[in-house]
Amino acid sequence: MEDIDAIAALRDPVRRRLYEYVAAQGREVGRNEAAEATGVARTLAAHHLDKLAEAGLLEVGSRRLTDRSGPGAGRPAKVYARVRAERSVSLPARDYRTAAELLAEAAEQAGLDAGLRSAARRRGEALRGSSAPCGGLEEAVDLLAARGYEPRMEDADGAAGGARVVRMRNCPFHAVAERFPPLVCGMNLALLEGLLGADGPVRARMDARPGECCVVVENSKNNAD
Repeated sequence: MEDIDAIAALRDPVRRRLYEYVAAQGREVGRNEAAEATGVARTLAAHHLDKLAEAGLLEVGSRRLTDRSGPGAGRPAKVYARVRAERSVSLPARDYRTAAELLAEAAEQAGLDAGLRSAARRRGEALRGSSAPCGGLEEAVDLLAARGYEPRMEDADGAAGGARVVRMRNCPFHAVAERFPPLVCGMNLALLEGLLGADGPVRARMDARPGECCVVVENSKNNAD
């Protein structure tokens, strides 16, 4: 029932906009910022943000939103960030997570990593269908967003010339990847390789970071210039 109550909290359109804004930032967000971004009054934003926190969809903290410190700096303000916990609802109840974990455990024990990667690559190709390989990073963002990866474009680490990469805030396989990281991350990489297409202008590669998807998408070497 907790998951149902949490998801029901998003029925209100203002509350849903606020949640989507906070979730998209990947960082703590203050009430003023959330109100301005969603076009609602601060008091209304504060009310709905607190309701989202009560429902377990946001976590609440406090910090100063300016660089000032000492006397006159003001009190810390409430800030909000999306919780890492997953929410899902199925009626009647289903337990696909346990099934996924059992299958991953069996695959890992049997050394089926290569077979799983091959199956994942074929699934990615099937999802792409007859389309040509992904045409660029902007197109990759659209494809990944449709699959729930929450992609964002950012500067590549240590790259010159304004090189850009696509990183992803969400891993759709997070719950199972936490228990079986090499197996599931390898599967995820192969899936995205199939989805984006081989020998195209972009490529997926492994680049694990805490709290993010283990894969990054970048221009392929033949498109780096």
